[in-house]
Amino acid sequence: MFLSVVIPIYNEKDNIPLLHQKLLEALAVVTKPWEVIFANDGSRDGSEDLLKAICTADPRFRLITFRRNFGQTAAMEAGFRHASGEVVVPMDADLQNDPSDIPMLLGVLDEGFDVAKGWRKHRQDKALSRKLPSRIANAIISRVTGVQLHDYGCTLSAYRREIISEIRLYGEMHRFIPAYAAWAGGRIKEVPVQHHPRTLGKTKYGLSRTFRVILDLMTVRFLVAYSSKPNYLFGKWGLLALGGGTLSFLWAIAKKLIWGGPMFTDPFFYAAIFLGLAGLQILLIGLLAELNVRTYYESRGRTPYVIRERLGLPPAPEKD
Repeated sequence: MFLSVVIPIYNEKDNIPLLHQKLLEALAVVTKPWEVIFANDGSRDGSEDLLKAICTADPRFRLITFRRNFGQTAAMEAGFRHASGEVVVPMDADLQNDPSDIPMLLGVLDEGFDVAKGWRKHRQDKALSRKLPSRIANAIISRVTGVQLHDYGCTLSAYRREIISEIRLYGEMHRFIPAYAAWAGGRIKEVPVQHHPRTLGKTKYGLSRTFRVILDLMTVRFLVAYSSKPNYLFGKWGLLALGGGTLSFLWAIAKKLIWGGPMFTDPFFYAAIFLGLAGLQILLIGLLAELNVRTYYESRGRTPYVIRERLGLPPAPEKD
């Protein structure tokens, strides 16, 4: 299998027939074997019946159905895990992403890139409720992750399988896949894609997701920067707290010796105790995190690195 298109679907009954038609038209130019995986995220509007009919009539279309609504990230994760293509292309089902852009994204991968990231350069959404918050979020995510992109929220992208296979998605983390890909050494190119206004169905997105994205961003930053060396993070802050406690204690002694003030009621004395205990606890948390990381890698046979290519070496052993 060369290409797997993964499409999360939640209550998109009105869009499914046209989506199916556009997929057939776009993928007709792909000469290598392809598949489309619909991840039905617990739809309750009749979407499942339409998807079953499509998949029954054409075996190139496959269906995963959740027992209830688990969210877009879970649907994408399920689609990725069931995809068998060398290239994986996720996209939305609301027809704001255009399937006709898929061949162009595949061409970007042919140039030697590992990720062709879609950029909704001319986005057809409301300015205040969608475009402005998105621009702010993209700027924050780019700054925190160190991967400078215009549009983290665009689902339509193309990924080589070896990049996707190393990623596990939770929460709202599907938008951070490029950051994970960059951590794994993937070469990313951002390319403009078409974006159409939604004409059928209702949007599933709201400002409430912004708070979940912020929390997930904290997790992603930790995983990308410190997943194999957590004590670098905890140790830095632990040593800083211990240093502050030491300076506070020395200042409390100096005040006692120079001006003869009370030491045990001095605020700096209590600050020294607090900072000293806090620093010690943070250092111990860092050590426990290091033990957990080592247990994780060794028990699962995982490595803290990703190999792109082997030359003159036997294949890597299969994971249990």
